[in-house]
Amino acid sequence: MANSAGSKKRARQAVKRNKHNSRIRARVRTFIKKVAYALDAGNKEEAQGGFAKMQKEIDQAVSKGLINKSQAARKKSRLNAQIKAL
Repeated sequence: MANSAGSKKRARQAVKRNKHNSRIRARVRTFIKKVAYALDAGNKEEAQGGFAKMQKEIDQAVSKGLINKSQAARKKSRLNAQIKAL
């Protein structure tokens, strides 16, 4: 347990930051699922529209350091390839 005032503040900040980061990560996963569901349904237009929004969300998460740059590029590349294959 935190004892000093500084360590107590750091603990509070960590909780707040974790809540914020979890919300962003969940949002990214939601957008990825929307594209995946559109792909499963064979709806190319919906998948392309969702892909543009998903790409923006992923890039923002990368810039904040929540997702690794390589992981983001891999997800975008694989989903884009699936969209083109439709």
